[in-house]
Amino acid sequence: MLDIAEELNRWVEQGRDFAVATVVAVTGSAPRRPGAALAVDSAGTAIGSVSGGCVEGAVYELCRQALQDGATVLERFGYSDEDAFAVGLTCGGVIDILVTPVRSDATGGAPRAVFAAALSTAARGEAAALARITEGPAALRGRALLVRPDGSYEGGLGGHPRLDRTAAAEARALLDAGRTGTVALGERGVRCGQPLTLLVESSVPPPRMIVFGAVDFAAALVRVGAFLGYHVTVCDARPVFATRDRFPDADDIVVDWPHRYLASTAVDSRTVLCVLTHDAKFDVPLLELALRLPVAFVGAMGSRRTHEDRNRRLREIGVTERELAALHSPIGLDLGARTPEETALSIAAEIVAVRRGGSGVPLTGAHTPIHHDGPGSRAIGSVA
Repeated sequence: MLDIAEELNRWVEQGRDFAVATVVAVTGSAPRRPGAALAVDSAGTAIGSVSGGCVEGAVYELCRQALQDGATVLERFGYSDEDAFAVGLTCGGVIDILVTPVRSDATGGAPRAVFAAALSTAARGEAAALARITEGPAALRGRALLVRPDGSYEGGLGGHPRLDRTAAAEARALLDAGRTGTVALGERGVRCGQPLTLLVESSVPPPRMIVFGAVDFAAALVRVGAFLGYHVTVCDARPVFATRDRFPDADDIVVDWPHRYLASTAVDSRTVLCVLTHDAKFDVPLLELALRLPVAFVGAMGSRRTHEDRNRRLREIGVTERELAALHSPIGLDLGARTPEETALSIAAEIVAVRRGGSGVPLTGAHTPIHHDGPGSRAIGSVA
């Protein structure tokens, strides 16, 4: 649900009643992951998506019905071999969707104040996690808890206070990792298989992409990075090149030596570092630091010859083989790219493949999954 937080927050501010359908579980191949949502207001306006089109019509009607009767429902959609026209996923997967009315009277639906706070927080780009009961007693289904990064929370799951505390702790753990997922809790807050299942949606600030080197390739990569949802920073030591006119799509433009800026700025496990300078005096001190940071991706541009020379220089200053193994160089997938735009696409494709656990091979004739759950996979905030 938090993937459409900005639009839903406007609906809340306008006093609209709405129902939100959220993907809470996926089995097999499906186009959307847990946390993806479709919302419908009382006028019939719809935003978002839960399946990329396969079951949108049926889910739309479920939302309209939930708005009328005020009941939270859990519905399963899957492929039907018996009836080609049955409502289901043509990709062959199965998805569980929780449909929750969010009405001003809150009768039978979600506590509006908790949802309003969660949507407002996410719309501002601040970190928070929304935990909702997806499986359990019908009277508790849809109950919500908003958890902050410091562990404080508001709302309640309608059970024992220990349940709220345990749920908040579990949600905070997922929030710290920037992940959306499900958690099984016992009725008194003890982890077991039953009887409650929570969907925890994490809303975190956009991940960072830092592009070092204010070159033409960087301008194209900035545009692609912004399209993918990254907060993009361009850094170059040369003020004549690092300008707003050359990089209008960048969130930040920094004039500084790359290694000095990287040492002073905040990075995390979702940060992507793209080194496009292909100049040893910039690359070597920058990569020496970058390869020792807990970031998601470090890539460097250059020819095969530049790559070998750079690795030699890095070894000479003490960079280990294990550290060098984390360097994606030459950066990008082999697309036969020539132009800056094609090169940017090549780089972005490798970043996505690394993040999602993809192979980078053509899907035609391949026997690999189309939708991956790689080590970095998540459903919200992040680049999804």
